[in-house]
Amino acid sequence: MALHNRRDFLAGSAALALTACGGGGGGGGSSATTPPVATPPVVTPTPSNPTQTALTFGNAGVHDPSVIKADGTFYVFGSHLAAAKTTDLMNWTKIGDGVNNANPIFGNKVTTELAEALAWAKTDTLWAPDVTKLADGKFYMYYCACKGDSPLSALGIAVADKVDGPYVNKQLLLKSGMAGASEDGSTYNANIHPNVVDPSVFPDATGKLWMIYGSYSGGIFILQLNATTGMPLAGQGYGKHLMGGNHARIEGAYVLYSPATKYYYLFVSFGGLGAGTDGGYNVRVARSLSPDGPYVDGAGKDMSTVKGAAGTFFDDASITPHGMKLMGAHQFANASGETGTALGYISPGHNSAYLDAATGQLFMIFHTRFPGTGEAHEIRVHEMHLNEDGWPVIAPLRYAPLSLASPAQTADVSAAQAAGSYKLVNHGKDIAAAAKGSINVTLNTDGTVSGGLTGTWTHNGANKLSVVSGGTTYKGVLSRQWNTNASAFVVSFSALSAGGVSLWAIRT
Repeated sequence: MALHNRRDFLAGSAALALTACGGGGGGGGSSATTPPVATPPVVTPTPSNPTQTALTFGNAGVHDPSVIKADGTFYVFGSHLAAAKTTDLMNWTKIGDGVNNANPIFGNKVTTELAEALAWAKTDTLWAPDVTKLADGKFYMYYCACKGDSPLSALGIAVADKVDGPYVNKQLLLKSGMAGASEDGSTYNANIHPNVVDPSVFPDATGKLWMIYGSYSGGIFILQLNATTGMPLAGQGYGKHLMGGNHARIEGAYVLYSPATKYYYLFVSFGGLGAGTDGGYNVRVARSLSPDGPYVDGAGKDMSTVKGAAGTFFDDASITPHGMKLMGAHQFANASGETGTALGYISPGHNSAYLDAATGQLFMIFHTRFPGTGEAHEIRVHEMHLNEDGWPVIAPLRYAPLSLASPAQTADVSAAQAAGSYKLVNHGKDIAAAAKGSINVTLNTDGTVSGGLTGTWTHNGANKLSVVSGGTTYKGVLSRQWNTNASAFVVSFSALSAGGVSLWAIRT
């Protein structure tokens, strides 16, 4: 199967290219060769680092990972019926892969269970699903299939008693790409109607159930579901439009509610998913006080108006200024004393997110490619924090619990501990395939910032930090994260401007 970061489709009489969330390198659901992971050096005990030993990670390739926690274990389900599980968000074990009858997720009969969807979409694979647990204790998988060179897609629902299956098909819910009448009764038009893929289901604060979905084509849509059956309420057609249209490169929608801020956060990926020049996947967020919008960015822009110009395809220029860009392609240069492959991501995106109700911790789960390794992709998990303006920011390094620090470290980072030298990435606002490189900056004890970035900084208490540079204020959060290349937990911060530009910094 050809690489899915480029799919041609027909809209009217024009032959177009459709970048969407269906795949990784090569065929099937497997990732390509795992990118090299440097083995951290053995740490010789010193007075400053007497006992810390290197942490290890178990990696797995699941494209478009959608997370659910069941019985103390995290599961992710992704494109090509790939799935993996973990108990610690560090070590992943594959539990299924490939749309074939050897995959146990559908009891070794996926090709017959989902024959109707595969036939409609004229494909032999599946794209990004989502699994949720309803009040009856059963697990509901919202699956989708797409032809790939057109928005000819089908979205359905299957049910299982256990999170890892076997799932049994229930029925199709939506279709797209047809010639003639669409789900809302009007003639299907790919400029304004959705490609019915990338479903994600979430409850709101009152117990109502919603499904958000869509990729490129007419954009991102939302439907209300019956909270008992998981089925769409009657009479909604395709639902309410929230973002995108005219084939703008926006997909992978996921909504997370925060009881702390009362906001619903809508995460999406802008750009193309591949490692090549047509890639540029980056994660953006908007928020709303209502589950079905309107969702706005830091400038107050209603994201339902963010779309490509009429008559264009993949019009990045029209969408680039909007949404809060949390993460894109980047690479941190190794600092003095660091060893191994320099850390960074290429086209990170199509995330899900998780809120630990007991601890209040926020996590972002996504797939990413890596500098210099082509289309190989793996799952990554990062902590998120809420800044002073109530926007999520992503910690710069992959997650490892601070409880593994030895000797023990506190989560609190004082102003004195924050002062020092950092390597910093400015993620910018563009949709770019090339990795942003890091620069060296210093947070000086007198409150100034020097080096590759100049300005001022302020510690605002409770690990909150502000950086002002060039007239722009970035509001962020300090934390201690595991730096594989230093074999140590180090101070880091992530900050976000009102214009939606993120800074990531790692203490050196």
